[in-house]
Amino acid sequence: MKSKEPAPVAPAATGPRAEQPHRATAWPEARAAAARAGTAARAGREPRRLPLGQALGQVLAEPLRALTDLPSFDTSAMDGWAVAGQGPWTVRADTSVLAGHAPTAALTDGEAIRIATGAPVPPGTTAVIRTEHSRTEGPLLHALRDVVSRQDIRPRGQECRSGDELLPAGTAVTPVVLGLAAAAGYDELPVPPRPRVEVLVLGDELLTAGLPHAGLIRDALGPMLGPWLEALGAEVLGTRRIGDDAEELYAAVTGSAADVVVTTGGTAAGPVDHLHRVLDKAGATLLVDGVKVRPGHPMLLAALGGGRHLVGLPGNPLAAVSGLLTLAEPLLAALAGTSPTGGRGTAPVLDEVHGHPHDTRLLPVARRDDHLVPLHYNGPAMLRGIAVADGMAVVPPGGARSGQELDVLDLPWPPTSGAVPAQGACFT
Repeated sequence: MKSKEPAPVAPAATGPRAEQPHRATAWPEARAAAARAGTAARAGREPRRLPLGQALGQVLAEPLRALTDLPSFDTSAMDGWAVAGQGPWTVRADTSVLAGHAPTAALTDGEAIRIATGAPVPPGTTAVIRTEHSRTEGPLLHALRDVVSRQDIRPRGQECRSGDELLPAGTAVTPVVLGLAAAAGYDELPVPPRPRVEVLVLGDELLTAGLPHAGLIRDALGPMLGPWLEALGAEVLGTRRIGDDAEELYAAVTGSAADVVVTTGGTAAGPVDHLHRVLDKAGATLLVDGVKVRPGHPMLLAALGGGRHLVGLPGNPLAAVSGLLTLAEPLLAALAGTSPTGGRGTAPVLDEVHGHPHDTRLLPVARRDDHLVPLHYNGPAMLRGIAVADGMAVVPPGGARSGQELDVLDLPWPPTSGAVPAQGACFT
């Protein structure tokens, strides 16, 4: 346990939490509140512009509008002959129209010139005849099929006109989107700025190296949270470790340059749980103060002002993971204008799963033969189960029967395998 008394920012017996009973938010409502907070904070954030080669996997912050007609000139759709008027045609000797070259002189009625796919058709061209649909006899070109006016010519603006909206804001930037953007004249794409996050790991009892001893334990969350948040699309400014000192915590929270501050521990009402009093002093607004979910029910979400937020994660490792999936992930996704990384697919659970009588339960599971298999080591302080999990199943209050379809929150990395199935019922 803690060995020193806190330096309180405000007396523990005063403030909003002392004046009204604690009311936790239902799990779905907590995720929705986090998404709303991120959406509101995103308003007014200027997009950043990335070179095409760096924009893959981002989303468009603005509609993609054509900067030119596509194609930008009448172009040949086939290798063959550009012809003018009715045939047979006299072949213009010793010259061809090639892609990437300036248009040649205009064709006169009854004249033909060899042309390559993608080349600009000469003025006066009435059609393009494919090589395989033609034959030459001396200086004359003959068509082997009827010739239709404008055949095999891609007219200027066939795909779009300059200013047309090609894709709406929010579209994922795929390789095909990069190709379309390049064709439409773009060198850079507007994408939402990455949310900046700072991690504050709280507690006197945490070691950063070596074996646990004398009541001290290794910090599991410091090494885990930064990479996890980066996998969610955040720019992690750093991870700081702060002892059980209220003034130090206040300075760190109010002085952070991050859009989102993520803290670990200190969210409950213990003797050195300073976070609520720090938030009171900072003038923060609690948007979520406890969630009806196990593990992780003491998590919180607060608005710090100026579009900044704080996500308070419980100190137990799996409880902190629950907080990441419940509050941090939808908040960051909304800030970035993307969908949450963790999908909400469903699958049937293989066996009966015990549930909390009143709260949602998040349970590490593996996917086996299209079923969900609950994993061992799913207590709030454990990471052994989630380390081999494919996702976290959302178990409704009261539990789930064998074969029942459950929502699954995917993890932001490739699935693992080889886990051992089991169930547990630890709700601490």
